[in-house]
Amino acid sequence: MRLGTRWAAFTTPPAAVPDALRSQIAAVEKLLPEGQLTHQPTPSWTLTWLEGRPVAELDTGVIVALDAEGNAVVRHDPDDEFA
Repeated sequence: MRLGTRWAAFTTPPAAVPDALRSQIAAVEKLLPEGQLTHQPTPSWTLTWLEGRPVAELDTGVIVALDAEGNAVVRHDPDDEFA
């Protein structure tokens, strides 16, 4: 069993976050509207494991995960109110 973790956006991801996800997480953070984030709490990432694959989800509904080939892909949770 692997345990997940949480960390604030715009900070260095913990060591538990696989290298394969890090560049896409950084790319997502570059697109966040920092000016708008000053009026609300900074969103956090949550790392979980689904069927042995890492999944990082931002509070805003952005998800960075590995596909079956091991490539990092970015998608939005359609059920998230901020997506």
